[in-house]
Amino acid sequence: MAKRHPSFVCQECGAVYTRWKGKCEACGGWNTIAEEAGSASPMAGPVATRPSRAKGRIFPLEGLSGESKEAPRTPSGIAELDRVTGGGFVHGSIILLGGDPGIGKSTLLMQASAALALRGERVAYISGEEAVAQVRLRAERLGLGQAPVELASETNVEDIIATLSQGRPPALAIIDSIQTMWTETVESAPGTVTQVRGSAQALIRFAKTTGTAVILVGHVTKDGQIAGPRVVEHMVDAVVSFEGDTGHHFRILRAVKNRFGPTDEIGVFEMSDQGLREVTNPSELFLAGRDMATAGTAVFAGMEGTRPLLVEIQALVAPTSLGTPRRAVVGWDQSRLSMVLAVLEAHGGLKLGMHDVYLNVAGGLRITEPAADLAAAAALVSSLSGNPLPPDTVYFGELGLSGAIRPVAQSPARLKEAAKLGFSGAVAPAPRLEKGKPEKLPLATSSIGHITDLVAGIAARRRKAS
Repeated sequence: MAKRHPSFVCQECGAVYTRWKGKCEACGGWNTIAEEAGSASPMAGPVATRPSRAKGRIFPLEGLSGESKEAPRTPSGIAELDRVTGGGFVHGSIILLGGDPGIGKSTLLMQASAALALRGERVAYISGEEAVAQVRLRAERLGLGQAPVELASETNVEDIIATLSQGRPPALAIIDSIQTMWTETVESAPGTVTQVRGSAQALIRFAKTTGTAVILVGHVTKDGQIAGPRVVEHMVDAVVSFEGDTGHHFRILRAVKNRFGPTDEIGVFEMSDQGLREVTNPSELFLAGRDMATAGTAVFAGMEGTRPLLVEIQALVAPTSLGTPRRAVVGWDQSRLSMVLAVLEAHGGLKLGMHDVYLNVAGGLRITEPAADLAAAAALVSSLSGNPLPPDTVYFGELGLSGAIRPVAQSPARLKEAAKLGFSGAVAPAPRLEKGKPEKLPLATSSIGHITDLVAGIAARRRKAS
């Protein structure tokens, strides 16, 4: 028998080496390479191929034209979860759910499992981290102890697939978590890159052959990425992240990848003593408790998929006592803040080189769209000048390097949401004209074309107040 040679695999990206290295050349991670069982062939390297014993099976090919049916879905019964998944769980799909420890992943999945089971669907909850008694305690705390959810505490993938294959295929199977699973076809410890990849492949094969929707719970690293090889994210049909801060009550469910639905929708939940509660009006939640008479605050009218969302952006500009001014931002892109500050200095005439700048998105929400540039700039100018902005006005617009304010998409939806919450005005770029006809806006809008107009308007408001 040929001698088995070990291989060294990076636990972050899955790169394979013939010897140990302190730094992974593929992803740049330090001390991430671990030894795993390798190939039995010394000439084949760390990964060996096995010759096929039979010829391939011929399968039919089809053309692009033809009748196509929408993938059947099973609604979860939770509206915010269905919004993110695109209408429910697609039969035979694999969803990878990631999030920080204690953020509420197991709570959300328990509520979705109970909702499906109470409708007569077969649901299996397999926990590799907790005993059955611990899962039952969580269900009783949530008031779901009577739901007919099938529970088990198991980590062997072959045993799990054999058990779930008995009787009627489950409509939903939850694996909590994929890092604790192991398969007998791989000779390495649970949690390693090889085991995670092999276990995920076996569960994906089970889902595709039986039509069961499978949710894999994944741990995250300290930088917020799902632990394990990135190839698992390519293997699954959807990657969903559960975001939030332990200092806030709300949680954000965001789709990073979705083959059967949108990737820009979010679901908003509020953590309570009865579990996660759906938030039907997130804007009202994010704007609750804001100080309208304080300088440095602006309300941004944003969009998350098809849902308009209003959130408060807070800025603090203070003289610095350090040689290098500090720039700190929470909930927004650091490089985006640096760009806005540079444009304000170059084209707005502001001197921010000797000031510390702090920017915060109230409530813990993370904003990614560039339409928040104008709201951030307004908050910065307001904090520097000490002049509060109008409390009944929203801001949105993209800021260019030339100082021009560029229009953004879905302006009527943003303004409609602002009008619904009682705002009476908006500062935004001129909307795009469709076939030469101006759009009918739901509230008064002050069109702005350059950053100098914003600075001059805030300065004029200060002179008027004095």
